Amino acid sequence: MKIKSQIAMVLNLDKCIGCHTCSVTCKNVWTSRRGLEYAWWNNVETKPGPGYPKTWENQEKYRGGWVRRKDGSTELRLGNRPRVMSQLFSNPYLPQVEDYYEPFTFDFSSLKGKRRMKTPPSARPFSMITGKQMDKVQDGPNWEDDLAGTFDQRKSDPNLHDIDTQGFAEFERTFMLYVPRLCEHCLHPACIPSCSSGAIYKRKDGVVLINQDRCRGWRQCISACPYKKIYFNYKRMKSEKCVFCYPRIEDGQPTVCSETCVGRMRYLGVILYDSEKIDEYAAADERDLVRCQREMILDPNDPEVVVEAERQGISHNYIMAAQKSPVYKLMKEWAIAFPLHPEYRTLPMVWYVPAMSPKVEEVAAEEQKGPADAAAGEMDYFAKVDEMRIPAQYFANLLTAGDPQPIREALAKLVALREYMRRKTVDGDDQPSVPEAIGLTAAQYDDMYRLLAIADYNDRFVIPTDPKQQGSHHFDERTGLGFDDEEENFVEGCKRHNIFGGI
Repeated sequence: MKIKSQIAMVLNLDKCIGCHTCSVTCKNVWTSRRGLEYAWWNNVETKPGPGYPKTWENQEKYRGGWVRRKDGSTELRLGNRPRVMSQLFSNPYLPQVEDYYEPFTFDFSSLKGKRRMKTPPSARPFSMITGKQMDKVQDGPNWEDDLAGTFDQRKSDPNLHDIDTQGFAEFERTFMLYVPRLCEHCLHPACIPSCSSGAIYKRKDGVVLINQDRCRGWRQCISACPYKKIYFNYKRMKSEKCVFCYPRIEDGQPTVCSETCVGRMRYLGVILYDSEKIDEYAAADERDLVRCQREMILDPNDPEVVVEAERQGISHNYIMAAQKSPVYKLMKEWAIAFPLHPEYRTLPMVWYVPAMSPKVEEVAAEEQKGPADAAAGEMDYFAKVDEMRIPAQYFANLLTAGDPQPIREALAKLVALREYMRRKTVDGDDQPSVPEAIGLTAAQYDDMYRLLAIADYNDRFVIPTDPKQQGSHHFDERTGLGFDDEEENFVEGCKRHNIFGGI
């Protein structure tokens, strides 16, 4: 068992209000410069919808992530090493400008100094790339925000491929949710082996970065990333991506998107995992991927795990943070969070709690059932899940590789939590009944309520300081398609040029 630590994030979709504050603050801090006008390291998509870039989930088009070979191993969907090298100068799987959008601004100066007119003056849109006036703004990073687009546009969402969408075009029956997205900082990232110059690496704290001195702008990483969270800076001719606000993480502070989240729906913490299982679990059967990824996460309170982690050089700060980690509870202990598209086999480390939704039709018989009928009550939670407006199958296609049962179980726990707290606070029942079929105790319900509903700052963000205690440097995984120097020379060169401060 080889124990490693990872900074992970969980997003509670039930609390996202779609305000885009996280996107704007991330944009202002990291990508508000020439060459990245179109890039949003953090964006909030309205689902169902084609997303940003358009239909990024269609891997038949973009060839991102990994595929399972017949011998049980994994291979880049983009192809093996010779094929990747052959596409350096002509890559047919790169998203184009129209797949993102042409960034625009408005000629606000035309509104100043104008003499009074009978009609109000207007500011014309201008392209931020060419500087020329645009006839019409036709697209944006979330053009279907709040169901703005027609259902014909939104149903291009690949997650609807096996769902009967008949009737969803009607406003009374349609559904929507917000899905914030950022780099997944995967345990089995596809971007690293696709980089022909060996510029992408994974630090010991789990953050995946691009060495800007070594990047040659081949852009194979953009195609290989199934989440399309690597962007090409056309001004610098380099690839850039979310850095997980690592200067803040090193100082024990949360990422900018987490800090500014209005809905307080982001959680940050440390998990310990067995890195020897990565190759085995990444090649598991699709329906077993979520279970395998949970099994790979180790219990930080297990004395044997603690002793072994200390022996292998995991700092005491990280072990203590892992024991208090909110993401461990959400991801493994309560099992209500899931990775985004585990079928891409990258073992992502940004997980999501599925959103609850109102029912399409009220069932009067439910209100007549009392808590005394334990068996019926236990089954009732799953019945309520099946009556929700957002189909469980949609969440399954998004979070569990198409298996709806884990989603139903997680939503049933959230429904049971509401019923438990309603009986406790509204009905005045000091010891409300706990459904055995859900698999949680009363103490776990209380902990879940405190974390999901009324958690304060220190509960949501448990981040250890000074990750340098874990080793002499952060370079943990750096694999390219050849052209790699000796690691020590590479590290010394980065220190000499002060690449990614803190190394």
